[in-house]
Amino acid sequence: MNALHTLRSVVRGRVLLPEDTGFDAAHRPWNLAVEQPVAAVVEAADADDVAALVRYSRSAGLGIATQPNGHGATGRTNGAILLRTGRMDTLQIDPDGCRARIGAGVPTGAVQAAAAPYGLTGLPGSSPVVSVTGVALGGGLSWFGRTYGWVADSVTAFDIVDAEARQRHVTADTDPDLFWALRGGGGDYAIVTNLEVSLHPARRLFGGRMLWDALHAPYVMEAYRQITTTAPDELTVWMDLLHFPGSDPMVAVDATYLGDACEARDLLSPLEDLPRPLSDSRRTMSVAELGSITAEPTDPGPGMSRCELLTDLDDATVKTLLAEPIAPLLSAQIRHLGGAFTRPSDSPHGPLSEPYALYLFGVPSDPATADAVTAKQRALADSLPVSGRKPLTFLNPTETLADAFTPATLARLRSVKRRRDPHNLLRSNFPVGG
Repeated sequence: MNALHTLRSVVRGRVLLPEDTGFDAAHRPWNLAVEQPVAAVVEAADADDVAALVRYSRSAGLGIATQPNGHGATGRTNGAILLRTGRMDTLQIDPDGCRARIGAGVPTGAVQAAAAPYGLTGLPGSSPVVSVTGVALGGGLSWFGRTYGWVADSVTAFDIVDAEARQRHVTADTDPDLFWALRGGGGDYAIVTNLEVSLHPARRLFGGRMLWDALHAPYVMEAYRQITTTAPDELTVWMDLLHFPGSDPMVAVDATYLGDACEARDLLSPLEDLPRPLSDSRRTMSVAELGSITAEPTDPGPGMSRCELLTDLDDATVKTLLAEPIAPLLSAQIRHLGGAFTRPSDSPHGPLSEPYALYLFGVPSDPATADAVTAKQRALADSLPVSGRKPLTFLNPTETLADAFTPATLARLRSVKRRRDPHNLLRSNFPVGG
């Protein structure tokens, strides 16, 4: 441990060791149900700091696990130095070129706020606090993915520090293999310090949530199927079965439409025939307000998730989903995919042929509840038409990259890893080796 004290003379950013005040909070992942043992925490000031840390770690024989704020953490960090990139928060918008240069620690909400005044958008997911870099390295499912594809598809360049501490600018032309691996293959191949992405037109946006008592779930489901069967690519609709502690079960429909309100309401008209909702937040909104739709927590907390890609949402699937309450789960969310997700993508995952994603989430408040959540997730997954593959950004700590990629893709990613980081200095949440 004494050798780690020299870290403070190596980097300009803050260094925290296990005996330091604040270490526990600094090394904690976003998901508080995950234990994340590390040897030290380094909050890098810039890319030079990252390069200095890589040189130090190579000489000390210590791995580096990189996280902006710990989303997607799996606890596979034992003995490594945890590199926090949250201070690397450069954000530059080029409205004329429809591009953004984004530091490794910048959250999606900040990009949305900066791009909105120009009538532009990035590709944000449901939470505004997740880093753009983390999402892109995992492929990334966005509210606007049906129109523009994977988040990674919009990345045009990476600034990286490699396993030999070299700072490089990586594009499809300068290093096609590494560029391909970073666009959705995880963070096992280099440390990303900045990325450049294409921004997309979003001059009009309609969105929000409708909420009903769960008694109406069969009718909401039927309307949801009707809407998603014919939805244009500009329309994204999710359905949520919800059961929060201390409240009655509910069902919600969340939607965004890249167009005007009249068109959106017409496309969503089957919802108007349903019983009066408990609430309806749908309105014309800014792309900077997308996080308000699902209002996900913006502070860390414990959770257990499981995602499956559904090959169908037929009558049998609906019957299974609605057969009994979702408890002890808090939510069972169905996301409509299709659209641009089905088109060719030069990324590790490639196109998504499955029309829907199912995301099952619960809180392990105690060991018995944790076991019950896992059992419920497994029972649902085993009884539904699932493809067996799932998006990398939705993997849980018990899963590996083999759950996301085909054997051929995994073999190619492992080849990139062997050539770029033969000593396994860089430790991602989901190591490509297994």
